[in-house]
Amino acid sequence: MLTIDRVGTGRELVSDELFAVLTARIARDNPELVADLPARIMDQALAFLAACAITTEPLGPSDLVDIGWHTFILHTRDYVDFCQRIAGRFIHHQPDPPAEETGPSAPEPLGVPISRAVAAIRAAGLAVDQELWVGAADCQSKCNQCHAGCHDSPTR
Repeated sequence: MLTIDRVGTGRELVSDELFAVLTARIARDNPELVADLPARIMDQALAFLAACAITTEPLGPSDLVDIGWHTFILHTRDYVDFCQRIAGRFIHHQPDPPAEETGPSAPEPLGVPISRAVAAIRAAGLAVDQELWVGAADCQSKCNQCHAGCHDSPTR
């Protein structure tokens, strides 16, 4: 299980080589992002995943941080290895159903407050890049903060 006794960064949780690959993929897939943003996004996605590893409550990312999570998942072997090393389990990426899906079989959207993720990252001893968590400090409502309403779905 993850234990950090100082404020660290998500970037420190993977090799420099993997971080470079993931950051380059974010930049390539999102050419509208300014130069330093892909690295900041990946850093916060890794910090978010570390927080998911040590909490029993579902956590959801901001829109920008979710880009990093989606990017990492595309690198399946590295993602699985990371999850096992950091959490001892697979960290699931569970999107909420689209609003147009209704009926008895459609699951209820989770609506996780972004502030919960920010608090969990800080509790894990990792730095928060506040600009990437827009509205996180004040968001106490149940909001679907990422483009797909994605969240971690802990099994414990």
